[in-house]
Amino acid sequence: MSETAAKPVTVMFACRQNAGRSQIAAAIMKEKAPEGVTVLSAGTTPADEVHPETIQLLDEMGLSLVNEQPQILRDEDVKASDWVITMGCGESCPIYPGKQYEDWEVQDPSGQPIEVVRSIRDDIEGRVDDLLNRISQGL
Repeated sequence: MSETAAKPVTVMFACRQNAGRSQIAAAIMKEKAPEGVTVLSAGTTPADEVHPETIQLLDEMGLSLVNEQPQILRDEDVKASDWVITMGCGESCPIYPGKQYEDWEVQDPSGQPIEVVRSIRDDIEGRVDDLLNRISQGL
C-alpha cells in the first residue's frame, strides 16, 4: 500500500463496549494505515475502561492504548465515516446512505482466556489487512 491514501478515508470500528474488539481493530489500523486514513472507534454502551486483556495483547504487538478510553458511538462520527465496521452491535448502529457497512462476526474477548483473546486479535488483524487492501484499491 502506498504511504498516502488516494483520498481521505475515515473508518469507524464499533462494538458494544468499545473495550475490546473495536479498540483492537482501531489500534491495528492506526499502526498500518497510510496517511489520509482516519480511524475512529466507539461503542453503543461503552465500558468504563478498556479490557486489561486488550491492553496486554496490543502491548505484545508494540501498540499502546495509554490514553484510550471507551467512547459512545455518536451519530456525527458515523455520518463522517466512509467505512463503518460493526462487531456485535447490530441494529443499534445508525445506518446512513453512501457508507460502506460491514459486520465482522468476531467473538467477544470479554472474560475469555488470554489464548482465546490472542486468536481474536489475530483474526481482527487479518480482517484489518484485508480492509486496508480494499481501501487502497478504492473499493
